[in-house]
Amino acid sequence: MNLGMEYLKVVQERFQSVKSLGDKTIMQLSEEEFHWSLNEASNSIAVIVNHVSGNMVSRWTDFLTLDGEKSYRNRDQEFEVRPSSKQELLATWEKGWNVLFETLNTLREDDLLKNIYIRGERHTVIQAIERQMAHYSYHIGQIVYIGKQLRDEKWESLSIPK
Repeated sequence: MNLGMEYLKVVQERFQSVKSLGDKTIMQLSEEEFHWSLNEASNSIAVIVNHVSGNMVSRWTDFLTLDGEKSYRNRDQEFEVRPSSKQELLATWEKGWNVLFETLNTLREDDLLKNIYIRGERHTVIQAIERQMAHYSYHIGQIVYIGKQLRDEKWESLSIPK
């Protein structure tokens, strides 16, 4: 396997690992916990899930040919609290991840140094992948942190427990 294809394999594994942390946290939460937020300035896990999925669909659809900020996306609306059930939002969550993984599966080594655009800013494909990895890891970290706080002593560790 060449270096570029090895990189793409590792990237997929890392995204899958990040997704798994989110999945394992979300599965521990009740409907009420999934929608809980500390205050008006804070996001619930439901809102974060909606935002991450919206970002993924926008960024990874027509990844090599269109700007990653699609005209149909309404980012601000992703942060509005909506009366969606946990089940509905899990379908939204999976949709975003599916778009990401389907796109990664189509990439080839010669794509990695191509230029793409996100909000009009030029990135190589590698830079765009790393940008999105950081963004999703940030939000998954929020999901895990909120989940741990809510579950308290009922929290099931996602790694090696203390």
